[in-house]
Amino acid sequence: MPLLCYNGSMIKHIIKLTKRSSYSYSVTIPKEIVDKYGWRSKQKLTIEDKGRGKLEVKDWRNKK
Repeated sequence: MPLLCYNGSMIKHIIKLTKRSSYSYSVTIPKEIVDKYGWRSKQKLTIEDKGRGKLEVKDWRNKK
């Protein structure tokens, strides 16, 4: 997985959108990000569409 650095501080992961069925797609989250937030396999997450091509992924229990 290639990493790109912008301005020496921001690291972005380039990943592909994968079609799982005729109704859903999946994105693989890099291990570094999963470890950073303490997520585990099969943990429930919420996805919120923030517009302009941005999605917000959060733990479904965390109400922040």
